[in-house]
Amino acid sequence: MRILHVSDCYLPRLGGIEVQVADLVRAQREAGHTVEVATATPGAALPGVHRVVARLPFDLPVHPRGTIHLTRLMTSRRPDVVHVHAGAVSPFAWMGVRAAVRAGLPVVVTVHSMWDPVTRGIYRALQAVFGWRRWGLVATAVSEAAARPIRAVAGLRVPVQVVSNGLDVSDWRPRDEPRAAGSDGVPADRVPVNRVDRVRTDGVHVVAVGRLAPRKQPLRLLKLLEAVRARVPGQIALRATIVGDGPARGRMERYLAARRLDWVSLPGRFSREQIRCLLASADVFVAPAPRESFGLAALEARAAGVPVVARAQSGVADFVGPGKEGLLGRTFDELVAAVARLAGDHELRRSIAEHNRETEPVKCSWTAVLEGFGRCYELARA
Repeated sequence: MRILHVSDCYLPRLGGIEVQVADLVRAQREAGHTVEVATATPGAALPGVHRVVARLPFDLPVHPRGTIHLTRLMTSRRPDVVHVHAGAVSPFAWMGVRAAVRAGLPVVVTVHSMWDPVTRGIYRALQAVFGWRRWGLVATAVSEAAARPIRAVAGLRVPVQVVSNGLDVSDWRPRDEPRAAGSDGVPADRVPVNRVDRVRTDGVHVVAVGRLAPRKQPLRLLKLLEAVRARVPGQIALRATIVGDGPARGRMERYLAARRLDWVSLPGRFSREQIRCLLASADVFVAPAPRESFGLAALEARAAGVPVVARAQSGVADFVGPGKEGLLGRTFDELVAAVARLAGDHELRRSIAEHNRETEPVKCSWTAVLEGFGRCYELARA
C-alpha cells in the first residue's frame, strides 16, 4: 500500500508526535508498504520526506499556502491513503486533510491530543463553516479517554476508532547484564544486575518523564512529591528524579530550592537509552497530568516492569489497571495516596513489578498498531 503521512512536526524535532510518526513510518516500511511523509518542519533531507517549509518566525511548522502545495504533492504521488496526524490545533495537518479531500483521496486523521472544551468549540465552529463531517473522514484517537471528546463533536458521520501508540516492548524489557553508572545520572549502587530481584526495601525511587510545560502541571508534581514525603514513614529513604526540559524548569528549580527538596533532582532531557537505564532503578513511575491523551513514557515504564501511578481519566488508564500494572487516582489527593501506598508497601510494589515484567501490553505492540491502522485505511477507502 502507498501511504502518505502528513504531520506539522517531524524529525529532526523530537517530541511525542514526531517520534511516534517516525516509528510508525519505519514499522510500515518494514512491513512492505511504500511510505512517504509531508511535513512543515525544516531540516535535512530524509528519504521519502517532503518538507513544505516557509520562512516564519521561530520555525513555526505551518505554511500559508500549504493546501496548494499538498494538493499538488498528492495529485502527483497518488497514495492509496493519506494519514494525517494532528494535535489539538494543527493548521498544516488540517491543510493536509483539505488537500486530500480535494484530490479525492481516502483520509485517516489521528488525533494525538486530548480535546478540551476550547478545542471542541473550535471544531464545532469549523464544522459550521466548512462542514468537515461530510468529507468522508475516518478518525482515530490514541486512547478511549482521547476518543470520547472527539466522538462528541464528530457525531455519527465520522467513525472514531482507537488505535494505540506503538512501542517496541523488547527495547524496554529488563535486561540481565550489569550496567555501569555514567551519563544516565543513576548512581552505581542503584543500578541492578537483574531487574527481577531488584525490588528494594531500603529506599524508594520515584521517577517521572515528560516535557516540563505548564499544561503538564510540573509544579503540581513537585507538590505531590512533597505531600508524599509527609505521608511516608521517615525511615524510608525517598528520592525522586524528574526527567525532561521545558519552559517550566526555572520555576521548578526555584520551588525546589525554596522548599529545600534536595531529594528531588531535575537532570534535564535524557536519551531513550538513558531513560531505560533510569527505569531500571525506579520503584514507582508517576504520570500525574489529567489531560494525558496516551502517556508514552508511562507505557515505557510499564514495559520496563515499573508500577505506574496515573490519573484514572487519562489515556494511561488504557494500559494500567488498578492493582495490576499500577494504581490510578482521579484527584490530587488520590494520587498522593497511591504513591505513598506504593512507597510504603514493598510487597505491593513487588507483585505489580512482577506482573508488568511477565505480561506485555499487547494492544501497544507494533503488530497490533499496524493491524488497527490497516482496518482504518480500508474503512476510509470504502
